[in-house]
Amino acid sequence: MHIFAIANQKGGVGKTTTSVNLAAALAQAGKRVLLVDLDPQGNATMGCGIEKRGLTRSVYQLLVGLKPLSEVRQTSPAAAFDVLPANRDLAGAEVELVNLDLREMRLKGALHEHRYDYDFVLIDCPPSLSMLTLNGLCAAHGVIIPMQCEYYALEGLSDLVNTIKKVHANLNRDLKIIGLLRVMFDPRSTLSNQVSAQLVEHFGDKVFKTLVPRNVRLAEAPSYGIPGVLFDKNAKGAQAYLAFAQEMIERVKTWEQEREKAAS
Repeated sequence: MHIFAIANQKGGVGKTTTSVNLAAALAQAGKRVLLVDLDPQGNATMGCGIEKRGLTRSVYQLLVGLKPLSEVRQTSPAAAFDVLPANRDLAGAEVELVNLDLREMRLKGALHEHRYDYDFVLIDCPPSLSMLTLNGLCAAHGVIIPMQCEYYALEGLSDLVNTIKKVHANLNRDLKIIGLLRVMFDPRSTLSNQVSAQLVEHFGDKVFKTLVPRNVRLAEAPSYGIPGVLFDKNAKGAQAYLAFAQEMIERVKTWEQEREKAAS
């Protein structure tokens, strides 16, 4: 089981769009996928076709120990993957987790019990360094960082990299940056191309080859409760996320081969 947190401390950079569409694209490729919605706004939950209002079982109950993962997960009615859904109740977990044992490790422990159920677990983190984000980073093997190619995005990136380094040093030795995904990309913009080139220069092969363009069809899909890769699979944005899923599968395959070589 490979667990990836999709994180960026800046809001509105396409974390949820990436989480939902990568989950759907990996499921289409025949992988067993679990999407964890750790954002109290519950946008990933809605984007998967699950009604967040009136949820009786959510990731909140899981984190505070009221329900096991097997009772919280739901299958997305729109796609062939499982979801740990979230709604506003999750905001209360921030306060309650402070007084619980192993508060940063609650999600990690719950996922470990189901480590043979899934090939990929994707964690949609909220846009802040909160106890919820910390749970996501402590459970993950790596972080996927969606990035707009804008000046302010570069500013926020250094903060996120420092956060990941601290979590790696103090709480999760497995944690590393898997890669940076350039989203909402406009190839006609000089600034987008300049920032993109800077990212490649600084991070090298940590920058995914896939470029996700700005796309109206991707933006429309959540209002129908359907991932963009299923809503209009021929749209440029959908095609980009399908390509990104293949890139992720290839990267994971390469890591496994390298690990086998190192062990032999």
